[in-house]
Amino acid sequence: MTTLAATLGSTARHWTMTLLTLLAGSYLLPAQQGQDGRTPALPPGAEILQVPAGHHLSFHAFAMGFQIYKWDAATNRWIFVAPAALLFADAGCHAPIGSHFAGPTWVSNSGSTVVGRVLASSIVDPKAIPWLLLAATSAQGPGPFSGTTYIQRVNTVGGRAPARNGAPNETVWIPYTAEYFYYRAH
Repeated sequence: MTTLAATLGSTARHWTMTLLTLLAGSYLLPAQQGQDGRTPALPPGAEILQVPAGHHLSFHAFAMGFQIYKWDAATNRWIFVAPAALLFADAGCHAPIGSHFAGPTWVSNSGSTVVGRVLASSIVDPKAIPWLLLAATSAQGPGPFSGTTYIQRVNTVGGRAPARNGAPNETVWIPYTAEYFYYRAH
């Protein structure tokens, strides 16, 4: 499995992280539910994103970054490539605690990693990327992602592919924010 970081050269990775850090300083996430250790309230129609019984909330992170799309001239549509985001422990996005990239993969600064697989999605805001329920396919290392079984992506803002057509092989980076809730089995 290749990650966005492996796909991008070291210079591109440097500029990506620099851009994400600058973005974090200028684009703050709104305060949302879940900051007090409670699971997110799912709006009507999004019940499919409920985590199964027997799992408890273990960590909550705020993400700020980009959804990357590439125009496919053969199909005349934008193809999702990967996310590229920093993770924060607070809604003010003060100090990065990890990153999120292709896989989808989340890596904490302390060394834990979780890779997920989408189980369900719900469009809560047609101007934003869908809310998701993901199952962890692997979770390892010391830190907040160790032992993760499920992940919810909620409270999304932005990140949708452009409504316009692209040029052959054009790549766009669309800003987004979201909250991620991580769960472990009891």
